[in-house]
Amino acid sequence: MSRRRCRSATMLAGLLVLALSAPLLPPVSVASTAAAGASHTRAVPLAELTVVSEQVAFGLRRPIALTGLPDGRMLIAEKDGTVRAYHPDTGLAAEPVLDLTARIDTSDNERGLLGITPAPNFARTGILYVAYTSLPAGALTLARVPIGAPDRVQVLLTQEHAEYGNHNGGQVAFGRDGYLYWSLGDGGHANDPFKSGQNLGTLLGKILRIDVNRTCAAKPYCVPSDNPFVRTRGARPEIWLYGLRNPWRFSVDPVDGSLWIGDVGQGLVEEINHIRPWQGGANLGWSCREGTPVFDSEQCRPGVRYTDPVFEYPHFMTESCSVTGGVVYRGSATPEAWGTYVASDYCSTLAFAVRPKPTGGYESATIGNFPTQPTAIDTDVHGELYVLSDLPGWLSRVRFERVQPASGGRVANR
Repeated sequence: MSRRRCRSATMLAGLLVLALSAPLLPPVSVASTAAAGASHTRAVPLAELTVVSEQVAFGLRRPIALTGLPDGRMLIAEKDGTVRAYHPDTGLAAEPVLDLTARIDTSDNERGLLGITPAPNFARTGILYVAYTSLPAGALTLARVPIGAPDRVQVLLTQEHAEYGNHNGGQVAFGRDGYLYWSLGDGGHANDPFKSGQNLGTLLGKILRIDVNRTCAAKPYCVPSDNPFVRTRGARPEIWLYGLRNPWRFSVDPVDGSLWIGDVGQGLVEEINHIRPWQGGANLGWSCREGTPVFDSEQCRPGVRYTDPVFEYPHFMTESCSVTGGVVYRGSATPEAWGTYVASDYCSTLAFAVRPKPTGGYESATIGNFPTQPTAIDTDVHGELYVLSDLPGWLSRVRFERVQPASGGRVANR
């Protein structure tokens, strides 16, 4: 699914991307496994790693989002509104575990069911949080629903998005702080037509942070008191980060709580941002900037501080077309890769590895390829990697292997 400037109908058709009562705590198993892995093995240079994929399921219909459950299953959201379950012991279940098709607007290549994540207390409550474009006009919608009970959907928050069908964002994830994060695109079309990225008065082009464990006044959620724009006149208090184009895939590092964001570019560069928990309120630049280059000088303001991406790669005149944000590896199967962030691109399928350096800055490398048309990269309850492939309808397990570094090295530093 294209997430960028308008392109030919052929290209648009070929691309998909588009994006309660108990205390909310991060999954213990992933964080515990991560700590154990880090304490025994030192991470190797990125140039000595490669990714290897093994297809484990097929027959999915435009799989778009992926998440792990405490019982070992993986939930797979299909664009039309169904959710399928996969378990490594029993394979892909024939029947959906949740069907939201009656609510989902799939009228455009990028509309549909876009994000899914379990509540931290899912084992007790069975509650899922979902993001989708809703009927009748494609409004961006955040809701919660008990698994297997689509008639009990509770809508939490919506944002109008009727004019254009692209740039819907759609990732949902819980932070280590217990709050729910949700990404929204800038409103679609191209060139930020509504100038949403730098406008704090709209939810478009933002990542939000809300407390879904409480209600405040007429809202079925509360705004955390330490959100950065709670006391800013004219700003939406739900905003955590702004200056984004289409951050349709981001993830939370279960160890340090930082956000890794894949933000789709206009056509010059694709970018990855790394935001620490204390960087709430960061301005990631769009549409003043696309990555680090200036995109629209009229949207740039003197004295404004923009947060640079930690990794960007060329889009123009390459096989790349749209970044698919990934995750930080915190599993135990390959402790040498512990702490490495991996992402990809929908068209090129290149596997990008990025890792903070102990001395500051970041190192990055290309470490192979993912299967075709990667739409989501996520982990199971043990922190091991899986990837979805859009039109083929595949689920693949991903592992790291050690390799001899390429001649001349493949690592870049920032």
